[in-house]
Amino acid sequence: MKNKSGLSLEALSRPSVRAGILGCFLILCAIAFSTNHFIAFFSIEGLMIVIGGVMSVAFMSFHADDVQAALHAIRDMFSDTPATHADLHRDMLNILSWARIVREKGMIGLEASMGKQGIRDPFVHYGLNMVISNYTPEEIRAMMETAADAQDERNGIPVQVLHAMASHAPAFGMVGTLIGMVTMLYNLNGNVTGIGSYLAISFLSTLYGVVSARMVYMPAAAKLSQKLDGLRFRNHLITEGMVMLVSNKAPTYIQDRLNSFMRPEIHDALNAAYRPLLQLKAVRQ
Repeated sequence: MKNKSGLSLEALSRPSVRAGILGCFLILCAIAFSTNHFIAFFSIEGLMIVIGGVMSVAFMSFHADDVQAALHAIRDMFSDTPATHADLHRDMLNILSWARIVREKGMIGLEASMGKQGIRDPFVHYGLNMVISNYTPEEIRAMMETAADAQDERNGIPVQVLHAMASHAPAFGMVGTLIGMVTMLYNLNGNVTGIGSYLAISFLSTLYGVVSARMVYMPAAAKLSQKLDGLRFRNHLITEGMVMLVSNKAPTYIQDRLNSFMRPEIHDALNAAYRPLLQLKAVRQ
């Protein structure tokens, strides 16, 4: 089930959602303890200055696609981080399966298997193409590491956008405060009865800038960085697997080598899933 934004409700991270709700609840409680006039903390002018200013500077400073990717990261901030170790487990099983094919049928068999499986992951597909192209292990490692570094650099730009937004939001909050104070002084004309309301409105933009930077932009940047770290680690594992494929290493050797990438408690699960298949294959041969 998906909401209107396209985010799967099942993919929501409960700890992230609870933390966001708790943070908002505590802020609202602090407001409730200080005043009963919640409407006093809402200023459409302050929101326009902070949000409009941050968005304008972002689109002026970065490519539009990168800004949109950053905005999507804000939307996905409350989603579950992909199960990195589950993905690595699946990738390892695939590499072991390809290693068995290479040992039995050679690179021609691997090429035929690629056509049947219809591999969609661009990085994996690129690596397998390098394997069947008869490059040396050193050449494959160099090319795949270059591809991984380029992908990491491209994917890291939205993180820079979010950090820039976090730094600009308080600044535009101060701009809103200055605009509010100038407006207050201009409309004063010896009448001091409206000073309190003018000051309250002028300081709200600073509040919006600080809160949005600390509770929206910075958490979204941290969550996206965490996802990119997992992807970088996965690309390293896949690169190592492709190098061993072209080196025609035995599946058991590849399994033991790739196990070093995994948590120790996952080793036994992988051994239980794949070693019996290798032993059965050896008995049949």
